[in-house]
Amino acid sequence: MDVLSNLKYAKGSRKPKKRVGRGEGSGRGGTATRGMNGQRSRSGAKRRAWFEGGQMPLQRRVPKKGFRNIFKIYYQIINVADLQKLVDSKKIGDEKITPAVLYKAGAISKAAAPYKILGNGELNAKLEIEAHGFSNSAKEKIEKLGGTIKKIDI
Repeated sequence: MDVLSNLKYAKGSRKPKKRVGRGEGSGRGGTATRGMNGQRSRSGAKRRAWFEGGQMPLQRRVPKKGFRNIFKIYYQIINVADLQKLVDSKKIGDEKITPAVLYKAGAISKAAAPYKILGNGELNAKLEIEAHGFSNSAKEKIEKLGGTIKKIDI
């Protein structure tokens, strides 16, 4: 009859813990399973994760390249053709076009990041636009149709 006090592990399911460094009589004496002499056989032996055994490391083999200017302003780009598509799909209407409106319509990916209107494509709608930048051709196309532009400070 099996009672809780009689339960035992199945035979062969548990292995005894390997006790190393306990002398010759343990069967693992001498090197204590660490092989011959060398860096990894010593106590407290550690190597940096990126250490390559004295070979020139990857971060030194690969040349440095590029430069990112921390003062440059990276604009999100919207063409006047994109604005016309938004007007045609009724995502924007007669209201003033602001960063919040364009973000909600899906034209820009970050509402807080600056964006610039470029003049690629055709525009048929009269729009009142607020943006951080305008190209000259975009200004001409918007103002030719009676629209207004307002530059937002960054």
